[in-house]
Amino acid sequence: MNLKPLRSNHITVGKSRAPNRSMYYGMGYQKSDFGKPMVGVANGYSTITPCNSGLQVLADEAIASIRENGGNAQVFGTPTISDGMAMGTEGMKYSLLSREVIADCIETCVQGQWLDGVLVIGGCDKNMPGGMMGILRANVPAIYVYGGTILPGHYKNQDLNIVSVFEAVGQNAAGKMSDEDLQAIEENAIPGSGSCGGMYTANTMSSAIEALGMSIPGSSTMANPHEEKRHSTRESAKILLQAIEKNIKPRDIVTRQSIENAVSVVMAIGGSTNAVLHFLAIAHAAEVAWSIDDFEMIRKKVPVICDLKPSGKYLAVDLHKAGGIPQVMKLLLHAGLLHGDCLTISGKTVEETLQNVSPILPLNQSVIYPIERALYQQGHLAILKGNLAEEGAVAKITGLKNLIITGPARVFDDEQSALVAILAGKIVAGDIMVLRYLGPKGGPGMPEMLAPTSALIGAGLGESVGLITDGRFSGGTWGMVVGHVAPEAAAGGNIALIEEGDSITIDAHQLLLQLNVDEPTLNHRRAQWTPPKPKYMRGVQAKFAFNATSASRGAVLDDY
Repeated sequence: MNLKPLRSNHITVGKSRAPNRSMYYGMGYQKSDFGKPMVGVANGYSTITPCNSGLQVLADEAIASIRENGGNAQVFGTPTISDGMAMGTEGMKYSLLSREVIADCIETCVQGQWLDGVLVIGGCDKNMPGGMMGILRANVPAIYVYGGTILPGHYKNQDLNIVSVFEAVGQNAAGKMSDEDLQAIEENAIPGSGSCGGMYTANTMSSAIEALGMSIPGSSTMANPHEEKRHSTRESAKILLQAIEKNIKPRDIVTRQSIENAVSVVMAIGGSTNAVLHFLAIAHAAEVAWSIDDFEMIRKKVPVICDLKPSGKYLAVDLHKAGGIPQVMKLLLHAGLLHGDCLTISGKTVEETLQNVSPILPLNQSVIYPIERALYQQGHLAILKGNLAEEGAVAKITGLKNLIITGPARVFDDEQSALVAILAGKIVAGDIMVLRYLGPKGGPGMPEMLAPTSALIGAGLGESVGLITDGRFSGGTWGMVVGHVAPEAAAGGNIALIEEGDSITIDAHQLLLQLNVDEPTLNHRRAQWTPPKPKYMRGVQAKFAFNATSASRGAVLDDY
């Protein structure tokens, strides 16, 4: 390969060259290595969570492949927070914050060490958007390697995953499940390494990054323990070296059209509400014009064609067996719902990449549906507005029998007291729970509400109780729920003015989130309202709360 000129070869010139190169000799480099590209490996390995515990073997494969294909591997670490472990605790407030830390780590190391390219390996939810944001800020040739999904657990002839545990807690509290069965589900739901198995946030974002063109075809739905994941990582490193030779940069790939492709795939697979927040942030990092209203534009034309958990039947491993994201993309492309001319990291267009994928589905699967027999004719991630969400809110509206509910507000200023009320049987059909002061600034960190939403499902109230919050939802959440309410309570949004018993309407047909209180009354309440005191005055939480934008703008920290 003719890889010159390289960024790394222009760090030092003249008399300053020898001292800097001495640092590399100290790590075993030889003179011949300085003509090779310096390729970063941003390694998210940790034993904090099973999502990331299987990444080191992939990092080792990437390092070996980089060396075999003429590069020098420069390995550095990125942190992670386990959403599943932190859920329902103060630690969950560090989850979204970790997205920014991961992005900062990648930008800092790539730019500080003047690397020629970077391969990012991640597993848990924020690893993907954080990795992409760092990649786009640095804008050197890059590729994303998803660590892979987990295999299903098993108990009493049923497949299990992490959400099975949260819902079992609600069933147990409602007297619908024994303590013994709850314990057994807890022990068997997670059989090994890999990210949460449904079309939750990790698998949603890995699928979207593949659709974006920043991962190789088929890699986003592989299981972490499977050998093909290791082979895919080796191939990813090889393709990255080729991209360095061709000088294909992330911002050549991540355009408005490719973001439309990625969001179209998110709609088609029934992906996580968090994709809205993360693609606002990814677009911001790429300096691509993209707003919360653009999701609604995509939703109206792209159907849901995959029957995946949380509201469907199947897991990511089942989607992979059915053809994975390439199969989904081929159906969308064939229907005119993708931009086939978008560039991918391989140097091929989307259309060229999918050339050998059939637009006709295999008969021996029931995970992916033909466009003409879509599960839902429009996408599932709806943007609701109204006097409770003037900047917008996000609802997942598929899998529900009734898309309209009006009921009395049950108001909670924290997640824990809301969960206690559900488990104590104090929430009844027809109620609309309001969980507030949980947004980017108010949380701070916009924690996910998987514990209360799963408890509602477990108690049999998922269809009959509404829940709105300025916080987020896990990708495993489903039900009559609306999140990302903006402006948030801590910023003085009308969600802060709701009082116990107020009438609230959630109408997914009309895309409406409405507080049924007259404007003079709201104005009087607003005059009495005072902003809450910051919960953190030092450290990363204080910095996040001070700098974070509204959820409607991605909750990014650098939108000045």
